[in-house]
Amino acid sequence: MAKVDVTEVGVKERPMRFLWDSAIGLLVVTGGLLGMTLPFGKLATAAGVPAMVWAFVISLGAGGVLFLALLLRGERIRLMPHKLRYFFITAAISYAIPNLLMFSAIPHLGAGYTGIMFTLSPVVTLVFSILLGVRRPNLLGVVGIAVGFVGAAMVALTRGEAGQPADYFWVAIGLLIPVSLAAGNIYRTVDWPEGTGPIELAVGSHLASAALLLMGILTLLGRQAFVPLGGVPLVVVGQVASASAMFAFFFRLQAVGGPVYLSQIGYVAAAVGLFAGTIFLGEHYQLLTWLGAAIITAGVFITTKAQSQTGAPAQVRIEQPSRG
Repeated sequence: MAKVDVTEVGVKERPMRFLWDSAIGLLVVTGGLLGMTLPFGKLATAAGVPAMVWAFVISLGAGGVLFLALLLRGERIRLMPHKLRYFFITAAISYAIPNLLMFSAIPHLGAGYTGIMFTLSPVVTLVFSILLGVRRPNLLGVVGIAVGFVGAAMVALTRGEAGQPADYFWVAIGLLIPVSLAAGNIYRTVDWPEGTGPIELAVGSHLASAALLLMGILTLLGRQAFVPLGGVPLVVVGQVASASAMFAFFFRLQAVGGPVYLSQIGYVAAAVGLFAGTIFLGEHYQLLTWLGAAIITAGVFITTKAQSQTGAPAQVRIEQPSRG
């Protein structure tokens, strides 16, 4: 049967089709939905839900909902060695590890402070891109990296919420979040399975992440670790809904914008996390934290400008496989 262009992907309404093809629109929606994970995560961990369990909820919920959507569209996942490798590597470095780090750090650093760590992802992604030869370094890119790390140092010195400084161990855990996310940004672009659509990749990667996390939970925590979920049913529903929507857009943004552009969702997510933490969760941060966040933002804009000067990343071919 004839192949269907990915721009259709079941999107019939004109506004949704525009959003599906707009890098800026995808960036705002994906980053905003990602930012909601921070306050949801704080509410869940405050209720006693272990970090590994909450990461499992996100992956199983998002993967399950998107899998049902895939089946309703009459599609299925074709498992091949390349795809299985992609699913499990992406599951580990893009979802299981950063989510585990994030939900472990939030009770100690605050949702807003942890969200700032997302903003370092574009800078670290550019560093990896240069080191791995994906992009050539230029002066503006080096300046952006330097500015971003100055802001990160300022934020790290404040060690979380005002009046509640966390141990530097938790600050280090928070700083590992953008490192893992950046590694995932690069890997997904380099190893994207040809002829595979973004929804299929989201489903496979999240279900693989859920499988890895479930093994970890049963081995390290036991089945009783799931009991606290019964105390926060509405938070679970809200998290699964936002995560499902976010990851549907996430993989499309990967294809449209490339790894460095994708990593800018951290900027939007951090803004949502900071304001949600401050307004709704009663968090308070030092002036140095806000200044550091602003400097990181400046570094992000500089690195983004550097990417436009070196040319757009190679586009990934993602035709929808024929049905049948």
